[in-house]
Amino acid sequence: MDDKTRTELEAATFRRLVDHLRERTDVQNIDLMNLAGFCRNCLSKWYRAAAEERGVEVSDPTAREIVYGMPYEEWKAKYQNEASAEQKAGFAASHKH
Repeated sequence: MDDKTRTELEAATFRRLVDHLRERTDVQNIDLMNLAGFCRNCLSKWYRAAAEERGVEVSDPTAREIVYGMPYEEWKAKYQNEASAEQKAGFAASHKH
């Protein structure tokens, strides 16, 4: 497989992942972090970092909007729930270093 095709496939996969996460508003970021070790915010940070590596400036709010499909504050107001004690404990346990 050539590099151009690989890049196109990776980009399509990323877009599909982002679309999936946009549709699954029932899945909280803390659940993603506890189960997979990354969340929507991580994806937006990785996007911003990849842009910076290529000399393209992308702000945190812009990167988050690309991932969330709307401004982050709007997404939080519509879909983010207060984390339960169990979720917080799971997060704390998975982030001990």
